[in-house]
Amino acid sequence: MRNQQRTLSFLLLIVCVHFAVSQSLLQSGPMVGYGQMTEVMLWVQTTKPASVQFRYWPVGAANKKAMSEKILTTAENAFTAHVLLGNLSPGTKYEYELLIGGKLEKRAYPLRFQTQPLWQWRTDPPDFTVAVASCFYVNETEWDRPGKPYGEHFETLGKLVEKSPDIMLWLGDNVYYREVDWNSVDGLRHRYTHTRSFPELQPLLGFVHHYAIWDDHDYGPNDADRSYRLKEDALETFKLFWTNQTYGTRETPGVFQRFEWADVEFFMLDDRYHRSPNRAPDTEEKTMFGKAQLQWLKDALVSSGATFKIIAGGNQMLNPLHYSEAFSDYTEHRQLINFIKQQKVRGVLFLSGDRHHTELIKIADTSFYPLYDFTSSPLTAGMGNPQRELDNPARVPGTLVFNAQNFGFMRFSGKRTDRKVTLECWDYTGKLRWSHEINATDLRPPRN
Repeated sequence: MRNQQRTLSFLLLIVCVHFAVSQSLLQSGPMVGYGQMTEVMLWVQTTKPASVQFRYWPVGAANKKAMSEKILTTAENAFTAHVLLGNLSPGTKYEYELLIGGKLEKRAYPLRFQTQPLWQWRTDPPDFTVAVASCFYVNETEWDRPGKPYGEHFETLGKLVEKSPDIMLWLGDNVYYREVDWNSVDGLRHRYTHTRSFPELQPLLGFVHHYAIWDDHDYGPNDADRSYRLKEDALETFKLFWTNQTYGTRETPGVFQRFEWADVEFFMLDDRYHRSPNRAPDTEEKTMFGKAQLQWLKDALVSSGATFKIIAGGNQMLNPLHYSEAFSDYTEHRQLINFIKQQKVRGVLFLSGDRHHTELIKIADTSFYPLYDFTSSPLTAGMGNPQRELDNPARVPGTLVFNAQNFGFMRFSGKRTDRKVTLECWDYTGKLRWSHEINATDLRPPRN
């Protein structure tokens, strides 16, 4: 009897130890990545080599559980895994579970994803919501600058989760490399791992479809450009930790991409990999995006039939009154705006981050429709001080927020012939700071 008790105790100890080891293998995630009608990408990071697998099923149909393939995480890939789920049903919400080493990793928050519906030629476009944010700083005292911590009001993440967006656009500075980070691949990976593992971030990762571009702080040093010596490593690190469906083109590397959700198409730009130094001569050769990427964007805009065409960049895209980096400083800006007008491209709306304040810029033009740039910043980083820009005539009155961490929200709704987008700014307390509605019909060139 005593031997049986010892055996039972030993077996229980083994189970407990195995469970504890299994628990410790999860570093960060899981995260939901891009989503199409029949496939979705999931992501996770472990603490050391381990096999990861996902079990998933349509909501309300637990009897239809399916399993993904097993992926082994390795040190070479920073112990990250990208797991593709295919043969899914369009327009379906799914629940999922994570298994590491064959053992269930229980999460204290919902894990779910969705596939896009097949609405074309059948129904009106579905309504959906998009969260937008930039400048996500997570403190690490050992490597931070002395003094007051730069990251604060992390409860902003909880307020964002409460809004349950369908997708989230990360507009750059999604992590902040420190001096100790940007001179080595290990440093780049450490910073991404540290930020991605932030506890308050995990619920958001688990149920929202995430798409990302970068700006300087998650690319390299402050104001980094194409001369950054670890640019290729920075790009590979970005690919390890994000799950965009595409990155650049075969001929032109970078993080730029295009994707659709309902009747909206998003054109996500790379403002760093091909960028000229800020102090380069102000000639037509000075570039933010590079000739190849700019041509890609022009082609993409003309080929798109989307109701709204959202162009997202790390820096402000339209602001004529600024005292920091901005697209309007480049001849490319004039080329792109002229192209949009000449080609009579409908439905263009710009998104940007970087500035550590939020605002909506509107460039009115009697010969064309008004162009908007919705800047959303910061999510948790320190606030800016745009005192010299307080009287910016291009700003939509009442949309400047420079005293509270915040995030943006975009609500797309309406019948096919009467679509609209409502832009919102929410602060870390859950307060709606401002809202602005734009009808699709307002973003059409005047008839000759």
